[in-house]
Amino acid sequence: MSPTQLLDPVDSLADLLHRLGDIDPARVPLRPAPGTATQDDLIAWNHRKDQHAGLVELVEATLVEKVMGFTEGGLAMDLAFFLQLYLRDHPLADLVGADAPMRLAEGIVRLPDLALIRWERYPNRQRPREPVPALAPDLAIEILSEGNTPAEMARKRREYFQAGTLLVWQIDPRRREVDVYTSPEQHLTLTEADILHGEPLLPGFTLPVADLFRRLPPNENEN
Repeated sequence: MSPTQLLDPVDSLADLLHRLGDIDPARVPLRPAPGTATQDDLIAWNHRKDQHAGLVELVEATLVEKVMGFTEGGLAMDLAFFLQLYLRDHPLADLVGADAPMRLAEGIVRLPDLALIRWERYPNRQRPREPVPALAPDLAIEILSEGNTPAEMARKRREYFQAGTLLVWQIDPRRREVDVYTSPEQHLTLTEADILHGEPLLPGFTLPVADLFRRLPPNENEN
């Protein structure tokens, strides 16, 4: 694959980190050097045998480690269970996890924690064979970890919607809230007193937010 270029030159690592969303520099590997990474580098990194670090995304020719944790991983599986129950009776879409990278644009590869893609958007209604298909999820689900920054998530949402995503669910296990985005900035915040609905993508899907968080320990200020 041909090299990917930065969208605009940067004068320092600090400038690059700011553009990536004010992220922790520890999340940016130095090999390959920031600003020189390709999709092939991402594939090689994510398929290493010695996984001392986590999965990476590709942003502006730079590998960026995806922040993940035990709590967030468990929450993703809980939500996947509820979604699969719905899809069993309403086979409208495919559900994939965080190890299914998608190329949203040239030089932008993201790994949402969970993603739904309508079957009708696949050739012959079958999953693509390529390791990183040029594909945007219809529903992108991001579960916030402590290392995620507001600027980083704002950038991700812009990329999703620019690529054609219809909905973004941004889940915050610490606040026990779900932000349902219909555009990069327009959203509705749901608490444990509310019901998460799937319209327009998943008609009839409902999930009490309290059920989603029921396996999490209480927040410290609740004790």
